[in-house]
Amino acid sequence: MAGVLAILSIMACKPLPCTLALAAFAIGALAQTAPTRPRILGVAHIAVRTDNLDAARKFYGEQLGYAEAFHLDKPEGGLMLIYFKVNDHQYIEVFPGWKGPEQLVLSHIAFETDNAHELRAYLASKGVKVPDTLRPNLDGNFTFMIKDPDGHDIEFVQYMPGSLHSRNFEKFLPVTRVSERIIHVGTTVSDRAAFDALYRDILGFHEFWHGGMTDDRTDWVDMRVPDGTDWFEYMLNVKNPSLRTLGVMNHMALGVPSVQEGYKSVMDRGLNPGQGPKIGRDGKWQLNLYDPNQTRVELMEPAPVETPCCSPMLK
Repeated sequence: MAGVLAILSIMACKPLPCTLALAAFAIGALAQTAPTRPRILGVAHIAVRTDNLDAARKFYGEQLGYAEAFHLDKPEGGLMLIYFKVNDHQYIEVFPGWKGPEQLVLSHIAFETDNAHELRAYLASKGVKVPDTLRPNLDGNFTFMIKDPDGHDIEFVQYMPGSLHSRNFEKFLPVTRVSERIIHVGTTVSDRAAFDALYRDILGFHEFWHGGMTDDRTDWVDMRVPDGTDWFEYMLNVKNPSLRTLGVMNHMALGVPSVQEGYKSVMDRGLNPGQGPKIGRDGKWQLNLYDPNQTRVELMEPAPVETPCCSPMLK
């Protein structure tokens, strides 16, 4: 309001010094009232659906070694979701009751912010549809959802003191975990320009590598969060995907110091991937695993051992 009043005053102010002074005041007032983007720190979780909860528990719990830290029930009764804890700030959420081919197995992806209220206001100022207000979620954190250009749900999470997650910091972190960090998540992307407008121009993510099945095409674009090291991966050039293909594209990557050791661990726990470790087009060792509903879980080493294809890998 101060900025508007100052602009109106400028219109009535005739001498040049008066006009310049009021213009400077108006710019300052507008700058103070314009929302700014709070920090986006990294991947908070990926949420998937299953029609076989026992099999999902075996895969994420027994074979990948994560603790089933806690769960939430629906307000009307019955299980809503289970949390498998990767670390204090990252989880794999599993929702029972997948409805079949008419419903994506991927429920949503989530990023952590240090101020959900400010982020909601900032996104609203950029024309992104957001909830009118924020209230604590059932787990005690502040969260909200937006839609990406393809209709996927994107959640933003601010961990609050006293929430279900905060009360369990430093708990449920067994040595059996095949990885201690989700380093990226990815989804299908039909229109790169539309996703750049959201992820790059509004949210502040930045590209640090792109590559493809051949050197002359781009099938994947890695977009790093603005205030951390995790990234979101555009999965491009996907036409009329099958359920299997959607599972490959809508995926998560778990960072490991050694893919070979990760491979041995899951094999010892009765999980046979069918295909062993390989070096990807980004020059990194990786191993593809699949949960019971065919969501790809990629074990990946942090650094290339060969020169990445297609583009330099930026820091």
